[in-house]
Amino acid sequence: MVTFSFVDILLILAYFAVVVFIGFRSGRKEKTQTEEYLLASRSLTLPVFVATLVSTWYGGILGVGEYSYQYGISNWVIFGVPYYFFALVFALTLAKKARETNLATIPDKLFQAYDAKTSLLGAILTFVLVSPAPYVLMLGVLVQLIFGVSLLAAILCSTFVTVCYIYAGGFRSDVNTNIAEFILMFVGFAIIVPFAYAKFGGLNFLQTNLPPLHLTWHGGHSLQFILVWFFIALWTLVDPAFHQRCYAAKDGATAQKGIILSTLCWFVFDFFTSTAGLYARAALPHLQQPVFAYPMLAEVTLPSVAKGIFYVGMLATIMSTLSSLTFIGAGTIGNDIIGRVLSGERREIREAAVTLWTKVGLIITAAFAVALALLIPSVVGLWYDIGTAIIPGLLIPLISSYYEKMKISPGFAFAAMLFGCGISTGWLVWGQFHGGHYLLLVEPMYPGLLVSVGIWFVAKVFKKSV
Repeated sequence: MVTFSFVDILLILAYFAVVVFIGFRSGRKEKTQTEEYLLASRSLTLPVFVATLVSTWYGGILGVGEYSYQYGISNWVIFGVPYYFFALVFALTLAKKARETNLATIPDKLFQAYDAKTSLLGAILTFVLVSPAPYVLMLGVLVQLIFGVSLLAAILCSTFVTVCYIYAGGFRSDVNTNIAEFILMFVGFAIIVPFAYAKFGGLNFLQTNLPPLHLTWHGGHSLQFILVWFFIALWTLVDPAFHQRCYAAKDGATAQKGIILSTLCWFVFDFFTSTAGLYARAALPHLQQPVFAYPMLAEVTLPSVAKGIFYVGMLATIMSTLSSLTFIGAGTIGNDIIGRVLSGERREIREAAVTLWTKVGLIITAAFAVALALLIPSVVGLWYDIGTAIIPGLLIPLISSYYEKMKISPGFAFAAMLFGCGISTGWLVWGQFHGGHYLLLVEPMYPGLLVSVGIWFVAKVFKKSV
């Protein structure tokens, strides 16, 4: 299907070697304190903050290629615009507040605002929300394509490599590798667009060879379908990677400015990825597997060396997100589940246990992600199912926890979380057992959000009446 020169393979292997080297080298200075292992001692400067957030938040490169190949620039509307909007909302409303808490995780905030029971439920939902399953799947597919091994072997080997270097140095290893991956992802996609332009031509080529709907903002989708992705973009407000980076920033201003600058970077990167997707559809109109849109475009467009650099860019885009989400999932186990159980122990005992269980959590998180990726072998499907099920439960209690006037009692917060998530999940499962036709023809996120908001409203009314 694809061919590589010796130099291309050498570049790809060199990328893996450099990332592992950076990760392990970062771990050499790793200290035992929980704050160092989980948050790199809250030392992220503005350039580092931007590099790690941008690379972490943009990992679904094969899914983006698949979607832009099938539906054109609506990819930008569905996977771009909603996330820019809510990222800016986060920057202006939550970034400084999150940093001022001096906490480590979202469940820490739920514990501070409500109680241990709500925090524990929030930790479970957070663990599912940050599952790196989509990125485990994408990395496995790409490694399989490059080296010709089975998908299972590709998934297991690439996930093992990622876990190893994060295990060594924790969050600092993650951040330092993200910096390199930030540069490589932009270089990779900045290469393919000029080559495609030189080979095929510009706008006239695209207009002539693309289906008409590919150049419309909606791509042929219904308004309800597009709106549900805007609701899924609420994910940004509860995304543990956003909160974690804010907690790790050196101050609130760094967190706020960093998110705004990151949004500009995502806009630029979306231009490259969407344009590349359009070229893939126009140049290769009969691809049987659109998930390979970018690799196949590289095959007909890029010479040796340039192709190797482009593949390194794709690998860096995926691995940056995979490593970050795996570490957040592990931290959720170590700090918020096991660590919460040990909260009554002496500080030094708890600190050592949190670091230890976070390392164990890396293995648990990776194993869960691999199982989920094999169970639901669709990147967009994983994004949709996880976001639809979890966001309605976390959104209202978490946002309310940052504002005293919005805060509700622990019992109501727990109920909003439980029923918001439970109803959306039940609605989703019902639809999957009925051929994708949801109850009352309503997307499952809406009833979960409605119930969660309703419980919050009742809680506020009850509070005023007593």
